Amino acid sequence: MNILLVTDSYPPEIRSASHLMLELAEELHDRDHQVTVITTWPEYNLDQGSAQRSFTVKEIENGITVLRVKTLPHHNVKYLFRGVAQLLMPLQFLWKLRQYRIRPDVVVVYSPPLPLALVGSWFRRKKIRFVLNVQDLFPQNAIDLGILTHSIQIRFFRDLENFAYHTADVVTVHSDGNQKIVLQQYPQLENKLRTLHNWVDVENHQTSIVNTDFRSKWNIQEKYIAIFAGVMGPSQYLKLVLHVAEQMQDQSELLFLMVGDGKEKEKLQNLAREKSLNNVRFEGFVSREAYHDLLRICSIGLVCLSPQNQTPVVPAKILGYMAAGLPIAAFLQSSSDGQVIVKSAQCGFSVDSADKDACVQSMKNLLSQSDSFAKLGQNGKNYATENFSKEVCVSHLESMF
Repeated sequence: MNILLVTDSYPPEIRSASHLMLELAEELHDRDHQVTVITTWPEYNLDQGSAQRSFTVKEIENGITVLRVKTLPHHNVKYLFRGVAQLLMPLQFLWKLRQYRIRPDVVVVYSPPLPLALVGSWFRRKKIRFVLNVQDLFPQNAIDLGILTHSIQIRFFRDLENFAYHTADVVTVHSDGNQKIVLQQYPQLENKLRTLHNWVDVENHQTSIVNTDFRSKWNIQEKYIAIFAGVMGPSQYLKLVLHVAEQMQDQSELLFLMVGDGKEKEKLQNLAREKSLNNVRFEGFVSREAYHDLLRICSIGLVCLSPQNQTPVVPAKILGYMAAGLPIAAFLQSSSDGQVIVKSAQCGFSVDSADKDACVQSMKNLLSQSDSFAKLGQNGKNYATENFSKEVCVSHLESMF
C-alpha cells in the first residue's frame, strides 16, 4: 500500500510528535508499505548537529520518502502569525505533492495543526482513504487556554473542525476520554471515531545508546534529577514546576532539570533567576538518540499541564518516561486521562495541577521514597509494554486502512 503521512513535525525536529511520526513511518515501512512523509522544513527544536546540517526538498531516509516544505514561521511567533502560517500550510503541502505526483492509497494526517486536515479532505474527494489522527482537540484547547477568544475566530475553527471530522473516513483520538468529548459534540461520528493510543518503543529506550555522559557534560552534582523534557509553552504550565522547586530548595540532593525550548522558556528562566532557584537548571534540546542517555541519569519524570485545559489530553512524554523506567511526577488537570494511566500503572503520582500545595507535598513524598524508584519505574515499563507497544498500536491503525 502507498501511504502518505502528513505532519508539521518530523525529525530532526525534537518533539514528541516528530518521534511518534518517525516511529509510525518506520513501522509501516517494515510492514512492506511504501511510505511518503510530507512535513515542514526543519527549523525548530534542533540539536546542534541538525542545526548545522543542510536539507533538500526530497530525501530518502531508510527507505522512506520525505518531502520538506518551506512554510511561514509557525513556532515561537505571535498566535496571529502562527494561525496564518497554519492556514497556508495545506495549500503549500498540496502544491508540493502535486509537483512530485504523489498519489497514495491512504492518507494519515496528524493534527494539530487542524488545517492540515484539508490535505486529507482534498485526497478524499479523489476516493482516497483519509484517516485523521487527532492529538489535541482544537479549537477547544485553545479556547480553554484563552488563546482563542473572539467569537468569529472560534466559529471559523469550529466549522473547520466539523468539516475535517465529517470528510475523514476514520477519526482517531488517543484516549477514551477524548472520544467521549468528541461524541458529545458530534454524536453522528460514532461509527467512524476510534481510540488509537499513542505508542512508545520500549525496546528502543533500552538499547539506544550514544554514550553521552550528561552528568559530566553539564556538571550535575545532585544525587537525584527530576526532568521535564519537551516544549515549554503556555499549556505546559511550567511555572507550577518552579513553584514546587521553590518549596523544595532545602532538598539539596534534588535538581529540577528543564530540557527543551518554547514560547515560555525565557519567561521561566527569568522567573527562576528572580526567585534565586539554585535547584533549577535549563538546557536546550538534545538529539533523539542522546535523549535516551539523558533519561538514564534521571530519577523522576516530570509532566505538567495547565488546569485551564478541559480536554482529557495525555501528554506523550508520560509514555517515554514509562519506557525509560522513570517514576512519574504528574501535575495534570483533573480531566486528563494521563491521571488514569499513572495511577493504573502504579508508577508514581498524579495530582490536580490546580492544587499547588498537593503538588508540592506529593513531590516531597515521592522523594522521601527514593528506595521505591526502581519498583515504580519497572511498574511503568511493564504497563507501557502491555498497553502502548508500537506493534499493537500500529496494527490497530493498519486495520483502519
